[in-house]
Amino acid sequence: MAQAVEEWYRQMPIITRSYLTAAVVTTVGCTLDIISPYHLYLNPKLVVQHYEIWRLVTNFLYFRKMDLDFLFHMFFLARYCKLLEENSFRGRTADFFYMLLFGATVLTGIVLIGGMIPYISETFARILFLSNSLTFMMVYVWSKHNPFIHMSFLGLFTFTAAYLPWVLLGFSILVGSSTWVDLLVCFF
Repeated sequence: MAQAVEEWYRQMPIITRSYLTAAVVTTVGCTLDIISPYHLYLNPKLVVQHYEIWRLVTNFLYFRKMDLDFLFHMFFLARYCKLLEENSFRGRTADFFYMLLFGATVLTGIVLIGGMIPYISETFARILFLSNSLTFMMVYVWSKHNPFIHMSFLGLFTFTAAYLPWVLLGFSILVGSSTWVDLLVCFF
């Protein structure tokens, strides 16, 4: 069993393996109180005035609590990030990395600019971690690259991959998760 997990891990492409490892280590570290989430969240004031540049990266690594939602996001991260890197970006690891970098930059920009708009700035101010959004972005991009693949959601109903982001949004609503950060991806 341990060898199968190790082999599965070693067969992952480098960007997928690196991001998955960093996300799991960061989230477990915070859960065990080794790392404080207060040192990881996106805070523009601390980035600009105190030069805490790492916050621009670490807010994409922490997935809050280790619960069912965390396991779902790790599954989506491992599956769809790997599928994108192996298929859509085969032999173009740098392109895949720049796609993730571009997505992270746009998500950060949306949150920072949204935080300056009257009446909605309070909603954007509550977005401290963009890890769920980056994972959702990978699912969204994969679904756009593979729109005709037939899928099943928990064995309950089937749909094509083009609708996967919307099915996941519906599931998030059902389990009571915030869909605001996922909606950021659908509209940029």
